[in-house]
Amino acid sequence: MTKLRFHIRFPEEKIPEPIVYHLGHEYRVVTSIRRADVRETTGWMDIELSGETEEIERAIDGLRSKGVSVDPIELNVVE
Repeated sequence: MTKLRFHIRFPEEKIPEPIVYHLGHEYRVVTSIRRADVRETTGWMDIELSGETEEIERAIDGLRSKGVSVDPIELNVVE
């Protein structure tokens, strides 16, 4: 099982949507929020996705298709 960490940023119109919840249901990945700051008009999270590499890649593509900005982060940045 692969574990990869990402920094994601939400556009203002996506803040109310349960994007991380849907991520775990639409793809075969386990999500773990490592750090987050979500406010009324801005939001970001550092998340760890666990699963098969191909499924993590599909999940990332799915996030991007929803307008979420996704960047990989170093493994020990959020510890």
